Amino acid sequence: MFIQSITLFPEMFDSITEYGVVGRARKQGLWQFQAINPRRFADNKLGYIDKPPFGGGPGMIMQAPPLQAAIDEAKQACQGKAKVIYLSPQGKPLTHQKAAELAAETDLILLCGRYEGIDERLLQSSVDEEISIGDFVVSGGELPAMMLMDAVLRLVPGVLGDMQSALEDSFSDGLLDCPHYTKPLEFQGMGVPEVLRSGNHALIAEWRLKQSLQRTLTRRPDLLAKRTLIPKESRLLQEILSEQDNLAEQREIQS
Repeated sequence: MFIQSITLFPEMFDSITEYGVVGRARKQGLWQFQAINPRRFADNKLGYIDKPPFGGGPGMIMQAPPLQAAIDEAKQACQGKAKVIYLSPQGKPLTHQKAAELAAETDLILLCGRYEGIDERLLQSSVDEEISIGDFVVSGGELPAMMLMDAVLRLVPGVLGDMQSALEDSFSDGLLDCPHYTKPLEFQGMGVPEVLRSGNHALIAEWRLKQSLQRTLTRRPDLLAKRTLIPKESRLLQEILSEQDNLAEQREIQS
């Protein structure tokens, strides 16, 4: 996979291209990266590529011509058809499913905005998709781009030492992940659930699924609302709801 970023701050991407499993995978040649600074295509010696907005208002707007020139250069470096993505709070939310779709692409061009935004005409003419990492605003698109890169690249075969890790991550099957434990057996008075020490893999798998369902019900019920449950999940969810009802009744009796 070849990922290119159009950014005013190329050095920011050192944090993902040089470190961690993603950085190691790049050094192993599993993916490539290039940053293109649109200041190179500015029409002035100082490299300014922003202008005040038509109609007035605060802030500055990134101009279309230098950004278009940067996109054109990025496309020329691609072997296939590249998908151009603009990181924007106005885009569709980044989900695990979307990350999996992008992991199947060979070339991605990530457009990182700054200031008050980008000339709308460039977005209409040269951007294939706008993606948001959440309902909030940050100073620029670099951090969202790196989060997208990490989510996508960990799904590329070979990037993780064990691909099963990616398959068992939260959201990979539409549920939150279950709790995990490691040594020591006891920490601050808390132990490890006995089932995880039993060696019974069938019981362990069922415990983990039940824990995932319980966490999802508690923390992200919206995920369960749009999920089609298989029979085993329905049974475990009924157990969870029954246990919650019994606990509520006991609390009422005690109060």
